[in-house]
Amino acid sequence: MNHTPVVFIHGAWLHALSWESWAERFASQGFVAFTPGWPGEAAAARDMRKSSEALAGIGLDVLTDHYAEIACSFDVAPVIVGHSVGGLIAQHLIGANIGRAAVAIAPAPINGIPLAPASPARLWTPSQADDTEQLVSLSQEQFHHGFANTVGAEESDRLFERYVVPTPRRLLADLGYGGSVRSPRAVVDVGNVDRGPLLLISGQEDRLVPDAVTRAVYK
Repeated sequence: MNHTPVVFIHGAWLHALSWESWAERFASQGFVAFTPGWPGEAAAARDMRKSSEALAGIGLDVLTDHYAEIACSFDVAPVIVGHSVGGLIAQHLIGANIGRAAVAIAPAPINGIPLAPASPARLWTPSQADDTEQLVSLSQEQFHHGFANTVGAEESDRLFERYVVPTPRRLLADLGYGGSVRSPRAVVDVGNVDRGPLLLISGQEDRLVPDAVTRAVYK
């Protein structure tokens, strides 16, 4: 039985429940799976869509510190698995010698690697959102096009209902969308030869972080 803790970090516009099938799978193999949400994240995505003010103003620095504290709280160093923004955070943490290993799935770009020029994520940049709003929401159509593009509309709507939440404008700015300067937390110490191993996984049909971007991160 493998009792290694595994911490899953979700990305923008998704709720921590998006890891539920992963957590179930890992737990069935003996791992101790944790899917902690972002600070202020409610138990269900629909509740976040109704009232998500707790997320307003959260940036990459807050998220990175939040998950660093969680990862350091275990007696046994965990494996850190992150998707999108979570993949960036996972790389940052392992580069800082937090965690025994990390997996970054279609991670948001690090260290000055440019955002994909044709990425649909640019449809939802802070510069195009209402300046009075601190949160950026997705429509069901945007989610289907940008996230659930490999399934039909009915399945996409089901996933939207269970997993999709607004995301903070500040976080998008920290990632460099809308021409903003990226946060220093988007930098990873890739020269740290003493860190644990890192696995990068690209999505061949991923429209937010295309395969070419993940390969650039690998190089």
